[in-house]
Amino acid sequence: MGRKEKVVVGMSGGVDSSVAAWLLLEQGYDVVGVTMQIWQDEDNDTQSANGGCCGLSAVEDARHVARQLGIPYYVMNFKDEFKTHVIDYFIDEYLHGRTPNPCIACNRYVKWESLLKRSMDIGADYIATGHYARVERLANGRYAIRSSVTAAKDQTYALYGLTQEQLKHTLMPVGGYHKEEIRAMAERLNLPVAHKRDSQEICFVPDKDYAGFISRSTGECPPAGNFVDRQGRVLGQHKGITHYTVGQRKGLGLAMGHPVFVTELRPETNEVVIGEEEEAFSSELTCSRLNWMAAAGIQDMPRKVSAKIRYAHKGAPCQAEEIGPDLVKVRFDEPQRAVTPGQAVVFYDGEYVLGGGTIL
Repeated sequence: MGRKEKVVVGMSGGVDSSVAAWLLLEQGYDVVGVTMQIWQDEDNDTQSANGGCCGLSAVEDARHVARQLGIPYYVMNFKDEFKTHVIDYFIDEYLHGRTPNPCIACNRYVKWESLLKRSMDIGADYIATGHYARVERLANGRYAIRSSVTAAKDQTYALYGLTQEQLKHTLMPVGGYHKEEIRAMAERLNLPVAHKRDSQEICFVPDKDYAGFISRSTGECPPAGNFVDRQGRVLGQHKGITHYTVGQRKGLGLAMGHPVFVTELRPETNEVVIGEEEEAFSSELTCSRLNWMAAAGIQDMPRKVSAKIRYAHKGAPCQAEEIGPDLVKVRFDEPQRAVTPGQAVVFYDGEYVLGGGTIL
């Protein structure tokens, strides 16, 4: 009898990764459950409240599921990797007037790069997660992420940064199911997490006070500065540049008599630029730090694609063109609201992720 292929499942303590582990067992894999612990230095109450998919409550839930499924289960310490690639990056981007994507960074450098290396070191053939996406090898030989069967839960946007080597060793068993089907499977299996709610916030800032988190982490409070319009006229005082993001309308504290929006952040002068709603729309963007997936690039001419500029964006038709090394210009068919520096733009060719980059 041949050796079973071994897969390490990243178990977040939620219903999706729990059912993913069961599905892989049903498919005949040798399954090992792992939770990536990142909050190991705080007290127990803090760890339980923080950490979202990686806190103490997640560990306990994942351990119970693994015991019920009869699979080995381990907790791996990824504190250093998480701090370097996620928290430090998050803080640095906000301090430089950009809006980061910590979940994308976590996926690329922690949930894949670090977990995959450790998993291969213990003899695994694959890692697997409970993401709503599918991994496929295309006719051109490249691996690509394909949209899940449910648009409402599709998570492909946050996975565009995965490399070909990572995709080669990745399984995503829940991508072919709807959320309701996954919960129904968990109910049939009597899993304790069958009705556990999904985590919505950034795991290490559960109160969504990003500016407060940055101040507590750095010991510094970014100084107040001026709200200005596009012509440079001072409109008022802002609380510090880390409190704002492009497209923001609420919480500005400006008495303008009508809704206004953040249209630009200028960290070099510590200014937050305010404009009318139409000024929050852009017809084009430039991006860099590119990662190509379904193809090796756009090649020599502009290519018609669909592009998503944030997680909840539905995608918009556009022309994408490589204009230099690690540089792509995107021209939208119709202007898009809140094109935000630091966020990802992800290109789709139908259901497949073509690639993506970081908005400049």
